[in-house]
Amino acid sequence: MNTRLHNLTAATKQRANHIPKIKPPDLEEHFAENTFSIDEMRKRLPREVFQGMVNCITKNSPIATQDAEIVALTMKEWALEHGATHFVHWFQPLTGGTAGKHDSFIDPTNVGKAITSLRGKHLIQGEPDASSFPNGGLRATHQARGYTIWDPSSPSFLVENDNGCYLAIPTCFVSWTGEALDHKTPLLRSIDALDRQARRVLRMLGQTVDRVLTTVGAEQEYFLIDEEYYYRRPDLSNSGRTLLGAPPPKGQQLDDHYFGEIPSRILACMLEIEKELYRLGIPVKTRHNEVAPSQYELAPVFETSGIASDHQQLTMITIKSIARKHGLVALLHEKPFAEVNGSGKHINWSISTDAGDNLLDPGDTPHENLVFLVFCTAVIQAVYQHQDLLRISVSSAGNDHRLGANEAPPAIISIFLGAQLYDLYQNLIKGNELTTVKDTDLFLGVSMLPLVPKHAGDRNRTSPFAFTGNKFEFRAAGSNQSLAFPNVVLNAAVAESLRNFANKLRDSLRGKEKNDPEVLKKTVLELLSKIAKDSESILFEGDNYSDKWHQEAEKRGLLNLRTTVDALQYLDSDKNTSLFSTFNILTSAELKARKEIALEQYEIAIDIEGKTLENIVRTQVIPASFEYLNELTQIAVQSKEIGLDVTASPTIHTAQSVNVHLKELVNAVDELTKQLKIHKKDLMSNAKHRRDHVIAAMVRVRQATDKLEGIIPHDKWPLPSYSEMLFVH
Repeated sequence: MNTRLHNLTAATKQRANHIPKIKPPDLEEHFAENTFSIDEMRKRLPREVFQGMVNCITKNSPIATQDAEIVALTMKEWALEHGATHFVHWFQPLTGGTAGKHDSFIDPTNVGKAITSLRGKHLIQGEPDASSFPNGGLRATHQARGYTIWDPSSPSFLVENDNGCYLAIPTCFVSWTGEALDHKTPLLRSIDALDRQARRVLRMLGQTVDRVLTTVGAEQEYFLIDEEYYYRRPDLSNSGRTLLGAPPPKGQQLDDHYFGEIPSRILACMLEIEKELYRLGIPVKTRHNEVAPSQYELAPVFETSGIASDHQQLTMITIKSIARKHGLVALLHEKPFAEVNGSGKHINWSISTDAGDNLLDPGDTPHENLVFLVFCTAVIQAVYQHQDLLRISVSSAGNDHRLGANEAPPAIISIFLGAQLYDLYQNLIKGNELTTVKDTDLFLGVSMLPLVPKHAGDRNRTSPFAFTGNKFEFRAAGSNQSLAFPNVVLNAAVAESLRNFANKLRDSLRGKEKNDPEVLKKTVLELLSKIAKDSESILFEGDNYSDKWHQEAEKRGLLNLRTTVDALQYLDSDKNTSLFSTFNILTSAELKARKEIALEQYEIAIDIEGKTLENIVRTQVIPASFEYLNELTQIAVQSKEIGLDVTASPTIHTAQSVNVHLKELVNAVDELTKQLKIHKKDLMSNAKHRRDHVIAAMVRVRQATDKLEGIIPHDKWPLPSYSEMLFVH
């Protein structure tokens, strides 16, 4: 049996015989059973200590040292009951992933025995090596000390293995001198910044709350393919995406995969993923087939943005690990397959009070909802003024392949409000009387069917930043990235808008009767009208994919930062440095470090792809092509020897085609090798070279290779095809 048939047979057997059986969870009983949750704390901690933890989580009150000792002891006992032997300070370095150093609970005694121990000081602070993670020049190699600092707002959890488990304690990660070396620290700083400004605005509008939080629900798209094919694709295992591969005859043209029946093997995998996520307290709500073949999505309900960021990392880890148990591999790259849709991570973002009131909920009469109008306008202004930062927050080498490809929003940031709110804001901008277009019922012409409410505005899936009822959906984020930095940008930008609004409102009310509701309302609406008018160019209700919009956006002066390199040039601008430093979210040094790290990661990603492609072509594709060309040549020689006219035979024609494309491929891969060896004097120049020359050389290699794949017989082609990877489950 040839290799290709062996792969197909193996995948089929895997599908039939390798679906692990799991017991369905009792959703209420098992939810959050592997987390040291508020409920678990209530059961185990003394009342005063428990209240201290609640105040720490809900009111930002620091936890007392003596309370930390009791929490550490209780957390250790809970973890030991579940079989844990170690604890880990779990953090999110600037690699985009997670990390942690495992320490045992064992504490030897002076009589040759051992006890288990977790002290408060060990709960609060750890010390990993700070120099071995990306730091953008914040730490020299010989300056290795770094600190992990407990984040009490995110619950500790258990990570299980067949042979045991360990306690993971979410932490921040900073240098010895206090610079943020992670994604979590600036996120928590940004949450505090928005909280302060939002409460200030609410007080001026006559409302008092203890805390304002941003909430997030992130839709996660991913591919699942059989691991038999993954292991035979060095491009997938090295870079996360296929660097070559001819498109299959059937891709997603029929739209028959989207929301379709989930294959049984895939559903079994999803069920186990969801079970483990439930046990970690991650409230996944939705699952379905996505547009591309073998592409899927899951989505949780809203959580506070700090916890949501942690849970999103755990979600990606869980999807990958459970998929392997089912003989599958989860691909989280933004564009693992050419000419089919890539994968995103839609960030549904809103603002709520500690009492659960959604400040972005327009209600039935948004024109009368002053709080909603203020906060919605603040978001519009924030997106307009910091469109560069929003684009930067979703920048990566992988996401460059996805954005603007008629499957994801373009690199131009704009806001879609929907018919109801757009009409309202047009009246606000023009100073007209504010009204609300009412929702209506939808009658389908069948008397037995119930009337259903028809929303006042449609959805716009082409928009990068769309209002969707009581939240904004930031659709441009890539599937593989952390939620943290996009949320840092949103929190910081909106905090700035709220601060500026509060200052202007304070100044405008001087000398007026501040306690008169009508005076307050009139003054607020006058301010909102000017802000909305100044930010109007960011509003767009049409098709973001269209060429007309690109032309219109240019006329409006909106940025079109097509690539990561284009976007990163803006990161440490004076405007952005001022934004982050004013709210103590990122210092100038921390911001410059992130720019350096992003450029390094971009360069490294392209280099890995280029070298992987070069290796595959030289060691697999070219030898396979020569072998087939040699076979065709021998057939032609043998035919001539027996007197056949081969001058116009299909054999000669095929051999000539192979030879032409093979020559094209050799020249292209030689050019790729040349471009990969070029290194410029600085990071930005290196990144630009890879964008302009290395990627272009890779495209030419792929074009030649894909032509050869269309000629060479399947049993001689060394790599699994798109049809096999995408359709064999």
